[in-house]
Amino acid sequence: MQGKLIWFNPDKRHGFILTEDGERLRVEESGFEPGHLCGDRMAGTPLTFDREDERAVRVSVVSYSEPRRARLRHR
Repeated sequence: MQGKLIWFNPDKRHGFILTEDGERLRVEESGFEPGHLCGDRMAGTPLTFDREDERAVRVSVVSYSEPRRARLRHR
């Protein structure tokens, strides 16, 4: 399956993935393949994964995107 990372909290060691079908799946730190663990500022990163029950497992990053920067406010 394919989807995008909604968020991942390294301190809590879990997060959520949005599937192509619009479903949210929980992902644990242990669900990522070695070298593919996402950080807390990687929302929107495209992923591939397998589904087991209501969790994503064997998660791999398709491509790393640049972290989004905050917009500058005009005064």
